[in-house]
Amino acid sequence: MSHSRFYDTVAFDVRDNATMLFFAKTSEEGDIQDYVLLMRAIEDNFDESFYIEVNEHQFGGHDLLKEARLLGNTLTLALTEPAAELDNASEIVLTFDETENNLSSIEKGAFRVLGDALKGGNA
Repeated sequence: MSHSRFYDTVAFDVRDNATMLFFAKTSEEGDIQDYVLLMRAIEDNFDESFYIEVNEHQFGGHDLLKEARLLGNTLTLALTEPAAELDNASEIVLTFDETENNLSSIEKGAFRVLGDALKGGNA
């Protein structure tokens, strides 16, 4: 089962111990109505971990992603196990507006955040 979402904004950010891709659906006033945060964290005492946060519900772990596929303006995340947080979905499909800023964020962030889970795609 897939869990699909559409976003108008994509942002990439690097923090001290994490890299992040942020997908947001915003209102005309600029308020965030819906979001997904993909984060790869590296902490001093732990190995690299991957987290997904969907509207303040976070789940994650070392083996969370089986693979990620990027094709055009669609990013598909295949989960190792179904996510109870997403009604037992085994895939998350994120589609986004093909704006210059969004495509730039995906280009800068996809490999850094998704790492070796990214199996295919096109440039």
